[in-house]
Amino acid sequence: MKEFIEYILLFGNLNQQQIDLVRNKATEIKLQKDEYFWEAGKTIKQVGFTTKGILRVYYYNNLGEEITRYFIEENLLILYGYDIDTNYTPSEYLQAISDCKIVVFSKQDWKEISDTIVGWDSIIQKIITKQHKEKLERRSQLVSQDATTRYLEFIEKFPTLVNRIPLVYIASYLGITQSSLSRIRKNIC
Repeated sequence: MKEFIEYILLFGNLNQQQIDLVRNKATEIKLQKDEYFWEAGKTIKQVGFTTKGILRVYYYNNLGEEITRYFIEENLLILYGYDIDTNYTPSEYLQAISDCKIVVFSKQDWKEISDTIVGWDSIIQKIITKQHKEKLERRSQLVSQDATTRYLEFIEKFPTLVNRIPLVYIASYLGITQSSLSRIRKNIC
């Protein structure tokens, strides 16, 4: 919980009463490796913030293959849709790829925080903007690069994750086969 409060305070100010409200509305959950925070086709009912572990967002393409879109590591906010009042049913899965701890808020509690704390929405918007920009920067260059360059860029952009994520998920994220990734790793070592 401490990590979430410290992260929020990087983007705006809260007084002690506001911090206490946020703490009282939060719950910490643990996800074991391979458990889901959300699943395709099921309405999302909570907002989260990772304090430990890595999750991945993935979907199935028209050939039935799993495609990893991105990874969620520590100190990232897990939001959905564009509006807290809208019921959002994802077409993707959010799965723990290591044991995780996540600070969660029910949709109702998140809305109550938003309605009570002046400036909360501005803080959250700054976080969303930062995370979206980082996600786009990580993905946009991958499209035009060869596989080796994509992997080297991945290592550069995710230095703390490269040894914590199974190769099969890295390969999926990079858009290459696991055997191709193994060859690339062998050639650059």
